Amino acid sequence: MKDTATESMIQAVSDRLESFGFVVHKVVGVNQTILGAIGDKRSVEPSEFEVMEGVHEVLRITVPYKLASRTFHPENTVIEVKCASFGGEQVSVIAGPCSVESEEQMYTIAREVKKNGGRGLRGGAFKPRTSPYAFQGMGEEGLRIMQTIGEELGMPVVSEIMEINQLDLMLRYVDILQVGARNMQNFSLLRELGTIRKPVLLKRGLAATIEELLMAAEYIMSGGNYQVIVCERGIRTFETYTRNTMDISAIPVTQKLSHLPIIADPSHGTGRRAKVAPMARAAVAAGANGLIIEVHHDPDRALSDGAQSLYPHQFQRLMEELRMIAWAIGKHI
Repeated sequence: MKDTATESMIQAVSDRLESFGFVVHKVVGVNQTILGAIGDKRSVEPSEFEVMEGVHEVLRITVPYKLASRTFHPENTVIEVKCASFGGEQVSVIAGPCSVESEEQMYTIAREVKKNGGRGLRGGAFKPRTSPYAFQGMGEEGLRIMQTIGEELGMPVVSEIMEINQLDLMLRYVDILQVGARNMQNFSLLRELGTIRKPVLLKRGLAATIEELLMAAEYIMSGGNYQVIVCERGIRTFETYTRNTMDISAIPVTQKLSHLPIIADPSHGTGRRAKVAPMARAAVAAGANGLIIEVHHDPDRALSDGAQSLYPHQFQRLMEELRMIAWAIGKHI
């Protein structure tokens, strides 16, 4: 719409789009309002809407991910949760253990994360493990511990949802719901997350293309929840030295294709403690809007992912390095 378009003009165009069977998604930008018309209506010509009062331009979105595309939403989406911000000039670092193991453990790690500039607190309460005999998490008690500590420290809490029947429980405790790599194409779960109004952190699948990642985000957005943060966490390739292959190029590519913020997970991206810091530095240099990093005060005794968790002193050093890199590209931690 033109920047001079009135609300009545915008509504008239929206009503006409709906009369053709489109589902209309309205985005209000700084200078312009955009109406995204979603539907399979190839016979409708753009000229039918170009003549309407207040219309500036009509464009066909040719990519399959309509709502996640730059064509639909040219400006960056900025998602703010308490002290964390994703998509703007701030690079927000989320950190914490792989799993919540005890209240004492979470307090110890959370204080270190907060002290060194971490903006969010991560921790798993329900853990998807390759082995059914491995530690599966503390469940609701783990969520309660995280919420209590997050509120005390003023930090948003991030934890992974595994299935639809956990949603009501998670909403009571968690500020950002994480969808893990194994659930990236759990479409019934994604559709349900589209009905809520809390941010969703969507991780790239083990062998997913960037388009498939954005299509998964589209499932959530099509339900009306536009607060989606996508995450590069490494993909499965023929290389075996690291757990996954960290695709740094996915960061600028995704930012070109989509307005959604993208963060990086160098912990799962490499699976090796010594490689986490180099990949974190590279991700920020490439323009990542944030990081999610595993930190543990006693990783040798961690119940999960100790081999890729940073010691607190390593996290402190990394944050100092990231501040310099962020400053160099016009951002801040």
